[in-house]
Amino acid sequence: MKKLAFALVLAFLTCPTFAQDKAEKKEIPDGEIFSSTQSVTINGKTISLATETGTVQLRDENDKPIALFGFTHYRKTNANNRPIVFAFNGGPLSASFWLHFGVLGPKRIEVNDPAYTKPAPYKVVNNQFSILDKADLVMIDPVGVGFSKPVGDAKWEDFWGVDQDIRSIGLFIEQFIIKAEKMNAPKYLLGESYGTFRNAGLVKHLQDKGIAMNGVIMVSAVFDLQHLLFGPGDDTAYLIHYPTYAATAWYHNKVKNKGESLEAFLNEVRTFTQNEYAPALLKGDQLSSSEKAAVAQKLADYSGLSQEYYIKADLRVTNGEYFQEVLRDKGLTVGRLDSRFTGVNEDLLSQYSLTDPQSDAISSPYISAFKDYLYNDLNVRKDLTYTTTAGTRKNFKWDWKHSGNIIWNMQVATTTLPDMTSAMKRNPDLKILILNGYYDLATVFYGVEHSINHMGLDAELKKNIIMKYYEAGHMMYTHIPSMAKFKKDVDEFIDQTSN
Repeated sequence: MKKLAFALVLAFLTCPTFAQDKAEKKEIPDGEIFSSTQSVTINGKTISLATETGTVQLRDENDKPIALFGFTHYRKTNANNRPIVFAFNGGPLSASFWLHFGVLGPKRIEVNDPAYTKPAPYKVVNNQFSILDKADLVMIDPVGVGFSKPVGDAKWEDFWGVDQDIRSIGLFIEQFIIKAEKMNAPKYLLGESYGTFRNAGLVKHLQDKGIAMNGVIMVSAVFDLQHLLFGPGDDTAYLIHYPTYAATAWYHNKVKNKGESLEAFLNEVRTFTQNEYAPALLKGDQLSSSEKAAVAQKLADYSGLSQEYYIKADLRVTNGEYFQEVLRDKGLTVGRLDSRFTGVNEDLLSQYSLTDPQSDAISSPYISAFKDYLYNDLNVRKDLTYTTTAGTRKNFKWDWKHSGNIIWNMQVATTTLPDMTSAMKRNPDLKILILNGYYDLATVFYGVEHSINHMGLDAELKKNIIMKYYEAGHMMYTHIPSMAKFKKDVDEFIDQTSN
């Protein structure tokens, strides 16, 4: 009987189907790297770059493979221990081609800022504004975008969330700097949009693992996501968006008194927002009709909307309503990512805008030109699909829970600001550079100022946060003068913090 049982087990284990399933389960693909040599000319000097793009096998804390992790690495040849910058976009979840082909890499796409760019052929040029004369560069595509995907027992949801995302990118950076022999080099994080929210958590996560950053560069920042949501009973979003409404009206000549400069005008608007608008909203329905009318008139004067509109809105206008209303009389809507951009208003009766003119104007040029560069210049196999956004993946869903935002088993906020605050207090040499677009209605500059003013930092430590402003939008690097300023500001930051 024992012999029969043994024979049955042996037959089961050696049958083709079981053996094949077992082999397939154990087989985990290796990453695939494509090498090339690129160059960039900056200030008349040509820099040769050893370039790798593709994926590496990402391991968890126990060295178990969990993903093929995508990146592009530019390294200056014959240069040792240069600073290294890890950069990514936001979303969540977007691939890094925006920053890569907009301002950081050796090549960039030319777009018709602030208007629509004609269809192909697109113009790709040497990027004299690249940071590659100052540092080596790693463009990161988190799991779900680019070529990154789970392997082995891992699933998409293991990477799709605030904490999951911080963990996986932290693992990649640690493993990368060990392999690249950069543990003792100056190190930087650079993120855009949600990438800044990620940065605020990631810098503490890495620091807790013994990897301290020299600096963190925030492009179009947001640290308190609830401030962007216009939630019921929460007036903060209305207050922090208002100065950008005013900047938009100033740009489109919808204000009567523009003052000496945009900066002077916005200082006046900040004062009004803090000293008059905020107390009015705080009163709620205790605000008298005459008080409401007076505040509504000032809101109208600065923002380009009418007093009647603000009264109907109970002094509270969301960004979607503003996009649609400010140029409705001209049959236009303004951009969310950059309110200098305008597009056809597709429904003049709609309360909210139906599209983002800035996104419509630049998406095709960026995507098409970058993929041409990826497959032809960087030598990536053409049968590999580069995913630009995880939103195209089936069942994509982001887990917004963050370990620092849970009280009594409830999510009470969506913020990584306490992480950044803690990282700065525990590492008083950590510097933060924040780049803000005045015409950015996606992540508004006054919201960043509000967050920084609520970190509880002493005056000396607060000096470690450096704020820079641009007369452009969310992707300020589509605007050539702002791109030149971006280069200058980031160069100075790296020079000051890498020694």
